[in-house]
Amino acid sequence: MEPYREFSVLGWALIVLGLLFVVLPYIVRIAPSVERLPWFILWVYRRDGFYFATSPLLILLSLLSIVWSYLRR
Repeated sequence: MEPYREFSVLGWALIVLGLLFVVLPYIVRIAPSVERLPWFILWVYRRDGFYFATSPLLILLSLLSIVWSYLRR
């Protein structure tokens, strides 16, 4: 069974992904609308039909992680 371990992991990942796609519409109905989220969690730039969404909090955490990794070396 050991040679098929990668296929087993891939199969489980696909099952979880499929369940996520099935449950996602229900989660969207329950979750708050995007407009009510605080700006530091989700920031959306809109201009002339162009939309760009990002998370300043995620960017900050990523930068801190990069600095931390650099300082540990």
